[in-house]
Amino acid sequence: MTHAGGAPRPVACAILTVSDTRRGVEDASGNRLQELLERAGHRVVSRAWVKDEPAAIRSAAVLILRRPPVDVLITTGGTGLAPRDRTPEALAGLVQRWLPGFGELFRAYSTGQVGTASWLSRAAAGIARGRLVVMLPGSTAAVDLAARRLLIPQLEHAVRMLGRFEPEE
Repeated sequence: MTHAGGAPRPVACAILTVSDTRRGVEDASGNRLQELLERAGHRVVSRAWVKDEPAAIRSAAVLILRRPPVDVLITTGGTGLAPRDRTPEALAGLVQRWLPGFGELFRAYSTGQVGTASWLSRAAAGIARGRLVVMLPGSTAAVDLAARRLLIPQLEHAVRMLGRFEPEE
């Protein structure tokens, strides 16, 4: 049986929300991301929430990336310019290879939503511990845009390229 994009199994996704205030049902961006991933045939195998503290963000990411089933870690929040927006800095030490095209394309697409304010986003993607790591803004509209236009269309392909599927899959 194949799933989204011809994948032999759903991509196993972890969502980490970085916020001092949004948790559980109040996490509209994380909830929307989960809905879109599952609608596309993928599985959300982990949801976690941490405050905008670099040590907490990094610790949560390390724990998630240690879980064998996780193929991709997607964070929401902490990618702006506010003093407490430090997700990229918190995860930079884990990322072995950056995928600059993700952030570049996200900012190009988001110009239609937020105009020239799009360049203020530090959305990014990279590879850490053999897994795809994607850092999204906390805005629900930004998460929706990134998931629909960038992440979901290439998710299975990226995970396959990282060797997360068995050769026969």
